[in-house]
This record gives sequence, C-alpha cells and structure tokens, in this order.
Amino acid sequence: MADSKQKIVVIVGPTASGKSRVALELAERLNGEIISADSMQVYRYMDIGTAKPSRENQERIRHHLIDIRDPDEGFDAAQFRDEASKAIMEIVDKGNLPFVAGGTGLYIKALTEGIFDAPVSDKEIRERLKKEAEEAGLSSLYNKLRDVDPEAAEKIGPANTHRIIRALEIYYMTGHPISQHHKEHAFPESPYFALKIGLYAERETLYKNIDYRVDSMIRAGFVDEVKRILGKGYGSDLKGMQAIGYSHICRYISGEYTLEDSINLIKRDTRHYAKRQMTWFRRDNEITWFDVGKEGYIGNIFSEVGRFAGQTLHP
Repeated sequence: MADSKQKIVVIVGPTASGKSRVALELAERLNGEIISADSMQVYRYMDIGTAKPSRENQERIRHHLIDIRDPDEGFDAAQFRDEASKAIMEIVDKGNLPFVAGGTGLYIKALTEGIFDAPVSDKEIRERLKKEAEEAGLSSLYNKLRDVDPEAAEKIGPANTHRIIRALEIYYMTGHPISQHHKEHAFPESPYFALKIGLYAERETLYKNIDYRVDSMIRAGFVDEVKRILGKGYGSDLKGMQAIGYSHICRYISGEYTLEDSINLIKRDTRHYAKRQMTWFRRDNEITWFDVGKEGYIGNIFSEVGRFAGQTLHP
C-alpha cells in the first residue's frame, strides 16, 4: 500500500532546532522543494520575527506557502492542508521530492492524518468571547475550555488567545468539543507515504539557540519590521501580530514594555512554546528523532532520507 502513495519527507521539531537548514540541504541533494509548515510564515511583511528563509535560500530551493496571505487575512490548518496538497502535486509533477518542514504540529497532522473542516466563524459568539477575555481575563476562558474539552485545552495551552476562543466557538456552535471533531474527521489512513524526521536538542542547547535567535532578530531590525507593519495600517490585535515576538514588540512600541523587558519575555515565551511543540510531536510514534547536539547527526539523517528516496547520500 505504501508503494502506491506519494512519498513526502516531513521535518519537524521545536523552534530553533535547525529544521530549515536541514530541509534546505536535503532538498538540494534530492531535487526537492520545500513546503513551509509554519503558521506565521504565510504572512507577508512578517519576515524577521518568523525566521523566514532568506531570499537567497528561497532562490536556491523553491519554497511554498510563504508570503501567501496579508496579515489581516485568516489562515488555518484546513487551508494549510488544501494548499500543501496542491503544492505536493505541483512538486511531484515536476519530478521533484516534496519536503514539508515546520514546527506547527496541527498543520502536519492536518496534512498527514486529516482534520475537521470547521464552520465559518460566528461573529456574535466570537465577539462575546473576546469581550469576556478582556473583562475577566484569558484564564476565565481557558478554564471554561478545560471544563468542556480538557483534551483541547491541554494541547492549546493557557496563553493562546486565538485558539482558545476558536475552540470554545466551535463548541458553542456545534455542541461538541473540537477534539471530538478532529477524531471523527481523521483520514482512515494517511494519503501520503511520509518519512517523519524530528530534530531536538537538550534543553540547555536549545535555550541557547533560542536566545541567540532572538538577539539576532533584534539586531536584524525586528523592531523596525513591526513598526513598518503597524505603519501599513495593520492592527496589533490581528492574529499574526499576537504571535510570540510580534505581540511583545508591539507592547514595547506602545510604551507598555521596555525593549529589554520585551526581549526577555520573547525568550521566555519562545522557550515555553518549544516545550509545547515537543509535547505535541512526542505523541507521534512515526517520528524518527535526531539530537542536533550530537556529532554526526546530519550524516545519520542523510542516510535515513537517502534510503527512503532510494539514493545514497553523504554529508
């Protein structure tokens, strides 16, 4: 059965683990193209804070699902699945190998296992939930979500405003938890023959990588990037602008935080996010893990992917 399915290579792991670099090296060796599975890289103008591949790297290897939405446009896992599926077909038609690389676990799950096509947002319910979050605090909504859908609450975490509101909205619209919908709408079997490669690092190494990345973003002009986006008329309340980094810099620009406070909070919240990513990915027993802190890990990945692709790769 696997032989009749399209082969794809999926590269996952926490932020700052080196997914983009590994995907780029593999794609160059195997006539591949890369599909970004990052929920923020889809947005135009948001380059530094999302760690998008450089223009040079995008010219070296074709990347898909980058810069396909404006910051005020919606994008979700179901849309990712549809767009990524189209990109896979396009890549395969050219005789190339698709590499899906990113840290948004829900997007990977949607592509390889299926996902619930949620109903269009109910403006009245959404506004009511937003008002409650503002007046009673996000913790009030999170506690409600834990009561009606503890499984979704555990996966989402207490700090993701957009997903907490969306999960409650789905519950109030349909009468069923979103986690139940996801289970009922999963594919009977994956439409792809996927080799899943996971990158991880010991905590101290990963935290150093995160700190270095955040400092590099600031040096590269992250503050000016956020100012330019706000200057285009995009509000700080947009989904994309609520992402880690962007929300903190918006608060610095508004005078709520000092720059030093913003940087420290970005590092802290990125570490928390990396932990949630690993919790998500560890549930997938199809992932083969590689420690990026160990010498020779690249060669081991090359060997694994080479066997999968029917070629011999040397680091």
